[in-house]
Amino acid sequence: MVIPVHDVNPVRRTPVVTYALIAANVFVFLFMPGLSGSTAGDSSLAQTCHLHAFLEHYAAVPRELIHHQLPQLVPTGEVRGAGCVLGPPGYEKSPALSVFSAMFLHGGWLHLLGNMLFLLIFGNNIEDRMGHVRFALFYVACGYAASYGFALVNPDSTDPLIGASGAIAGVLGAYLVLYPKARVWVLVPFLVFLPLRLPAWMVLGFWFVLQAVYSSGEGVSGAGTVAYAAHVVGFLAGMLLAWPLKPGTPPPPEPRGLLFGRRARPRHTW
Repeated sequence: MVIPVHDVNPVRRTPVVTYALIAANVFVFLFMPGLSGSTAGDSSLAQTCHLHAFLEHYAAVPRELIHHQLPQLVPTGEVRGAGCVLGPPGYEKSPALSVFSAMFLHGGWLHLLGNMLFLLIFGNNIEDRMGHVRFALFYVACGYAASYGFALVNPDSTDPLIGASGAIAGVLGAYLVLYPKARVWVLVPFLVFLPLRLPAWMVLGFWFVLQAVYSSGEGVSGAGTVAYAAHVVGFLAGMLLAWPLKPGTPPPPEPRGLLFGRRARPRHTW
């Protein structure tokens, strides 16, 4: 898996929505219950029960999205003996609105930082091309498509679905459509991290193929805890929504300097 660190694709205006989304995700994560345990690796039972109750309330649950029924018993956040107390839901929950709130919840620092890195690198150019308002709507639409797509594939799953990955996958799909030839600096783990500058179609295409393979169950042990199918659906939704903008999209600047670890040769015109 390659790690993108920067793209060679300047923007014309400040990506305020991208920055706001990153700030909102970090802010929500810092105030999620059980954070101290998740960062230190020593979460107590009380923290775990509180976190489960919080996620049951605000995360998207595939079974709720498809069947529109809340469970009769949910974690209350209280502890009894060696387990969490279950009880009737003490709240009203809209499954459709839970998809939106789930986009700002993350399961740990690695989950959060990985998502925000991809959003920071690729989101600014998509926002620049679409405009602030359309980009915000696009981001939410891809998140909804990813969550409901995953729910359709797993209609009876009761595992909470959280994270911005589906919406960000849509951003990656849009970037592949609009800027396939843009150069992206990546770190490739091979004994050490090798810096390379690769075309976006290679970086994002490889990422998508991995998600598609993993979503089929190949290459991973069991189903895992990552909603790969949501990534696939979000990516395809982003490609589809961005396609009408492709004809009017200016190409990225011609690459100069280092390319694939070598210095590119100058081009001569006659």
